[in-house]
Amino acid sequence: MTLTTGEIADFLRSVHPYDSFEPEELARTAARFSVLQVARDDQVYALGAPLEGLYLIYQGTVDVRDHRGAKVSLLGCRNSFGERGLMRDGLAATTAYAAEAATLLLLPASEFRRLTGANAGFARFFRRSGTEREDRGQSLATMPVRQILAGPPITCPPHTPILEAARIMRDRNISSLAVVEEDRLTGILTTSDLSNRCLAEGIDPALPIRHIMTTAPVTLSPESLGTDVLHVMHERHIGHLPIVEQDRLVGMVTQTDLTRLQALTSAQFVSDVARARSVAGLAKVTAQIPRLLAQLVGSGNRHDVVTRLITDIADAVTRRLLRLAEDRLGPPPVPYAWCACGSQGRREQTGVSDQDNCLILDDRASPADDAYFAALAEFVCDGLNDCGYVYCPGEMMAVTDRWRQPLKVWQDYFRGWIARPSPEAQMLASVMFDLRPIGGAATLWQQLQAETLRAASENSIFTAHMIANSLKHAPPLGMIRGFATIRSGEYKNRLDLKHNGVVPIADLARVYALQGRLGAQNTRARLEAARDRGVLSKSGAGDLIDAYDLIAQARLDHQAALVRRGETPDNYLAPTELSDFERSHLRDAFVVVRTMQSAIGQGKGMIT
Repeated sequence: MTLTTGEIADFLRSVHPYDSFEPEELARTAARFSVLQVARDDQVYALGAPLEGLYLIYQGTVDVRDHRGAKVSLLGCRNSFGERGLMRDGLAATTAYAAEAATLLLLPASEFRRLTGANAGFARFFRRSGTEREDRGQSLATMPVRQILAGPPITCPPHTPILEAARIMRDRNISSLAVVEEDRLTGILTTSDLSNRCLAEGIDPALPIRHIMTTAPVTLSPESLGTDVLHVMHERHIGHLPIVEQDRLVGMVTQTDLTRLQALTSAQFVSDVARARSVAGLAKVTAQIPRLLAQLVGSGNRHDVVTRLITDIADAVTRRLLRLAEDRLGPPPVPYAWCACGSQGRREQTGVSDQDNCLILDDRASPADDAYFAALAEFVCDGLNDCGYVYCPGEMMAVTDRWRQPLKVWQDYFRGWIARPSPEAQMLASVMFDLRPIGGAATLWQQLQAETLRAASENSIFTAHMIANSLKHAPPLGMIRGFATIRSGEYKNRLDLKHNGVVPIADLARVYALQGRLGAQNTRARLEAARDRGVLSKSGAGDLIDAYDLIAQARLDHQAALVRRGETPDNYLAPTELSDFERSHLRDAFVVVRTMQSAIGQGKGMIT
């Protein structure tokens, strides 16, 4: 098949990220593509071979296989492949065959690198991860202006009578109007202009607003940061700032907008929690967590930053409940450590979290002391439930007698699980290895963790069982359509981004932590520590971290979108809600997870 540059350009307009290119950039890129014809079963490239460039399927299907020769993906029209190797070292990370006769477009590696450096959207697309999101925390100063804009600007032409403009501002409850002429910003009218330039000067309100408006106002672009807004407002002593993109007005930022954004922060949540005098007061604070999650995600924060801030609130709520319980029950008879496990233990809570916790008591505790700690556990667990952290379905809570024991009993628990790794022991160990102290005497937990990591890493049989346990949650990969969605029930045709997305990676990271005696509990921190300690190779760790970032970010983006629509956040994403490129990258991330599971299942702790 012969394709002209124009035909290639027309095709690229239907493929992301090229559909966002400016006309000149699109034409240049189209001219750099060459056309390849491959017959059925022909090899496009081999694992480890230097890549000529990025491949884009124009027609036909391509079979991609991993290092073992196992089929991991079947790609069709508009799918790209080869970018994983290009973004790493220029060598193919997989092997690709034509599943049928196919027409491929090849973008030379040099042009791929040029576009990656020159086009931010192109680079973001092919990084295939959420790591390009800057760690902006919750600072307004580093928030992009695009995220601050509250909606389309209210405008009027310069010939609008002053009185009519004032009525528009009153009726719309706004303090400024953007003045535009032929879609170009020519000025801005504020309540201050109406007061100082019209009323105070006795100007006829029937005159056009061009007589009192501020002409040629200072503007910023949507890509500016909140700090730019703050600097301009303080330096110019203004409270309204038009946002312009390519001479087109796209919004207005006001001091009210900035105040609104600053009012909702995790620090404020923790402060409110610390001052709460009752469980009802705490519940009033935690009811706003979904709004905070949506704001943090919308502000461009990385998933691990968002989940850490959300977990910090849960920790503060737990500590406040412990204090309220002690105020009611009196001081504890012996020291104790209240520990969280599960997502709270890993600092990975989202908008959907139940509670998993336990109590480690000082060995001086007597049987009579348990009445106090049972009452404390009941108060705290009930309070957490009232605050939205629902009871654990498996009753892994301190209110359960089994999970409220002296340190020596906990040591016996772990010794037994490690020495006799039954299916139940594997499950319990998987949960309890994520323990993190929230309140009380952290030294009790530290003693338990140090002994447990040493014993577990030295027992090869236990480690093998833990590896087997980590393979129970498989990524949702289908051979033809890309995904294996839930087949029936309320969430039919959706992906479970928790149990088939982030949980398989959390399970792998836990095994790496055991193998390397790594003290970190957070999944991403465990992967980074495994890389730094040589438990994982740099390339293997890099791929898995990228996959984790993408899947975890997709989960948070989904939850934030539900919150913005006024719905309850969940973990079930319909692939139809994603664009073609989002589905492609999510599938690639699942492929990485399955590859790493396959490797560790074969006893290969390191992936090169």
